[in-house]
Amino acid sequence: MGRLPQRWLLWSLVALSASDCRQHAFHQSLKLGGKLVSPETLDHGKQAYTLYCRACHGDNGDGTGPAAAGYRPPPRDFTSGLFKFAAVSSGSLPRDEDLRRSVRFGLHGTAMLPWDIDDSDLDAILQYLKTFSARWKDEEPGEAIVPSADPWGPERASAAIARGAKVYHVVAQCSSCHPAYETRQLIDQASRELSGSGVASFRGDPYAAQAMESDYFDRGSPAPDGGSIRLKLLAPDFLFNELRSVRDLADPASASADLYRVIAAGVGGTAMPQWQGALPEADLWALVYYVRSLALLRDTPGARALREKLAGQPSWQPAAAVR
Repeated sequence: MGRLPQRWLLWSLVALSASDCRQHAFHQSLKLGGKLVSPETLDHGKQAYTLYCRACHGDNGDGTGPAAAGYRPPPRDFTSGLFKFAAVSSGSLPRDEDLRRSVRFGLHGTAMLPWDIDDSDLDAILQYLKTFSARWKDEEPGEAIVPSADPWGPERASAAIARGAKVYHVVAQCSSCHPAYETRQLIDQASRELSGSGVASFRGDPYAAQAMESDYFDRGSPAPDGGSIRLKLLAPDFLFNELRSVRDLADPASASADLYRVIAAGVGGTAMPQWQGALPEADLWALVYYVRSLALLRDTPGARALREKLAGQPSWQPAAAVR
């Protein structure tokens, strides 16, 4: 008999909790991302978010849910209104298609796994998470970045990769953040070919990735003054890191579309800029071919052989220093 009050209390708490979940949090439509969202959709989204997303992203969408503490990188903080992977101009708000892609396919190398949830739940979640940042009330999603036609094609893949290596190391200077993947001598030769002058110097270790300033904060690790620590993000090493938003490297069409999107649009809130408009489309596509060729070497003997080649290269001096 002594256990009956405890059971009654437990069932009372469960009933109260269920009742709270059924209460309406929204009583009017909200304009979010340029479109009107009904209170029914937002209520549905809150319930689905609580079920699927709260543990990592938190009750307030700030990335400090109960499961977040051990995750690196930390879960996305929706209150900032910043998103890394979207097919829109750098810094713009993502479209629903961009958010849906991240949820459906996940982000490789992070705790964000692919989620196979009901379409109605997902669509409602996407509208609800917009309530966490004032940006959605004031701005509309950016204009979609659409891939141009591939000017190289499979029959010219080798030429595209060769051109991409030069664009990567000389034209776009991707190796100022990402590792270099060619010898100093070859990079110097490419620089002379493309610009008429050689490389004056290389950064300390051009074959290591650089940690760069970002617009993101680690909400789970407060600074000594009580504020938040701004995250420095390590640029991916394509021979080592999984590519976060590239769905299937083995599928040329899928991988090329995803790589084009990331390179063309940039990565929001990071040092990775938007390259569409800054590079000729042929060079942008050459970068796609080159980066994919590197990423396909990951976890293969080819990656190890390339690293050994770079580690064992002869010493190099700029031409001006040679007597």
